[in-house]
Amino acid sequence: MHVLDNLAARGWRCADLTLRSLARHLQGQVIEKITGPLGLKAHSSTNEEKHNFVLKTPKGSRDFHPRQMAIREKVFGTIVNCFKRHGAQTIDTPVFELKETLTEKYGEEYKLIYNLEDQGGELLSLRYDLTVPFARYLVMNKITNFKCYHIGKVYRRDHPSIRRGRYREFYQCDFDIAGKYDPMIPDAECMKIVHEILTELQLGDFLIKISWEDVKNEMVGENGLAPEAADQIGAYVRLNGGISLIEQLLQDPRLSQNKLALEGLEDIKMLFRYLRLFGVTDNVFIDLSLARGLDYYTGVIYEAVLLPNQGEMQFQQQNDHAEELLNVGSVAGGGRYDELVGMFDAKDRKVPCVGLSIGIERIFAVMEQKAEISEEKIRTTDTQILVAAAQKNFLEERMKLISDLWSAGIKAEMLYKKDPKLLSQLHYCEETGIPLVAIVGEQELNDGVVKLRIVSTREEINVPRGNLIEEIKKRSS
Repeated sequence: MHVLDNLAARGWRCADLTLRSLARHLQGQVIEKITGPLGLKAHSSTNEEKHNFVLKTPKGSRDFHPRQMAIREKVFGTIVNCFKRHGAQTIDTPVFELKETLTEKYGEEYKLIYNLEDQGGELLSLRYDLTVPFARYLVMNKITNFKCYHIGKVYRRDHPSIRRGRYREFYQCDFDIAGKYDPMIPDAECMKIVHEILTELQLGDFLIKISWEDVKNEMVGENGLAPEAADQIGAYVRLNGGISLIEQLLQDPRLSQNKLALEGLEDIKMLFRYLRLFGVTDNVFIDLSLARGLDYYTGVIYEAVLLPNQGEMQFQQQNDHAEELLNVGSVAGGGRYDELVGMFDAKDRKVPCVGLSIGIERIFAVMEQKAEISEEKIRTTDTQILVAAAQKNFLEERMKLISDLWSAGIKAEMLYKKDPKLLSQLHYCEETGIPLVAIVGEQELNDGVVKLRIVSTREEINVPRGNLIEEIKKRSS
């Protein structure tokens, strides 16, 4: 009896609490209806405001559809494989840095940095590029010799042009070599990497331009050549910008009297000699008009630009919007920045660095446009095989088979219906580009085989169930 009394008392208390909670809830609804959830006067035009709201991505940003992402993943894969082929490790850094870290590193470009509100006593900014965070990373971790790549999003308050691949939020793909090495060897490898990536992506003809302005500044500022003589030498650049230019300059009587200037030119000649050994000199020349873009560069800089081919020019004539897309400008760039790391070091210890950055968004724009011209069918999945049934009531057999395939590392799909029509299953493969179909049915089950269909030729063969995985891997390789 005592237990029942306790239960009854507890029951009444629960009921009382429930009623009180309900009353408070109803009272809150009334108050909220009058004042709004934050104690403010509620607006009766909520539905109207929602109707007028324009749903879109922020200016200078975009969504990417599966077809576009398939192109991007292919490009990223090519770039990362090249970086790894050259022995680079990888790092990552925060997308925001202390505002002070980014101050006085970019010159006039500093006005394009996104500054954030005070975050718990820290003034922060979104990173403008990956080079300054890399330099900060080296100093914080006391690293003096390092070869790495870094891929991540950066942010700039720039005037966006989606068609030209210029955004406010975009990826950068950087490769950097830090440390004291013999002259021009790391520089030549960086230019070789740019050449390899642009060649493998099959973007068309391109040129890698070296800044004459930096060559001249080195001879004038560091090697003591008179500015007038350097300007006269610059006339050669208009005539020939390749290795022959360097040979001409070395024979120039105005330089023969200046030992330091000759040494500077010998360094450039050495760079071209290394580039010749790497097989890239046909794509490299010195450009009088190329100027240094960021304050932290200290030596010769370079950039890669695409040259329009005949097919693109014809498309441009037929498409009013093609001109802006085709003229994307530079698709890669880099150079030497020997003093940036020292700006973060308390004892001003310098770590020489040279690096490159791939203009990934501009490359994406070009590749998307090329796919549009060629009307190329791009697969958006890597599915190797579809598990199908020729008859009804074979859902369990399909699920058993696809589970075995997944366990073996095979990329496989099945339709989410109990009894899909065989024609619908085959049509799905043709639409999505799935190359193989594994068909199970009563006859195949009795014979211990799976019917393997090659979608492109419509050929069908019976494969013993135990050999199916091996057969799929052989045909997918």
